[in-house]
Amino acid sequence: MTSALFYLGAAIPAVWGVAHLFPTRTVVVGFGDITVDNQRVLTMEWINEGATLIFIGSLIAAVTWIDASAAVSHAVYWLCIVMLNALSVISLFTGFRVRFIAYRLCPVIFTGASVLLLARLVL
Repeated sequence: MTSALFYLGAAIPAVWGVAHLFPTRTVVVGFGDITVDNQRVLTMEWINEGATLIFIGSLIAAVTWIDASAAVSHAVYWLCIVMLNALSVISLFTGFRVRFIAYRLCPVIFTGASVLLLARLVL
C-alpha cells in the first residue's frame, strides 16, 4: 500500500512549521510596547513551535522513507499522532480564541495531519 498519506501527514506540519518562522518578527512587533524580555520569550516560543512542527514532519518522512512497515516506524507514527493532537488541544484553548485566522487554523491543521497518519495506519 502506498505511503502517500504518511508523506502528506508529514508535509502538513512541516510546511506549517516553516510558515511559523517567516512572520516571527511581525508577530512580536504586533504585541506592541512590551519588555525586551517578553519580546525574547515570544520570539523563542514562536520559533520553538515552528521548529517542533518541522521536526515532527521530518521525523515522519524519515521513518516512512527508511521503512514505513517497521515496528519503530509505527511507534513514531503513534507518538507523532499523540503530539499533534496535544498541540491541537493546546491551540484550541489558546490560539483558537484569538481573532487572527492563522491561530484558528492550528487545531484544524494539527488534527488533520494526525488523521492522515491514523488513516494510513488503519488502512
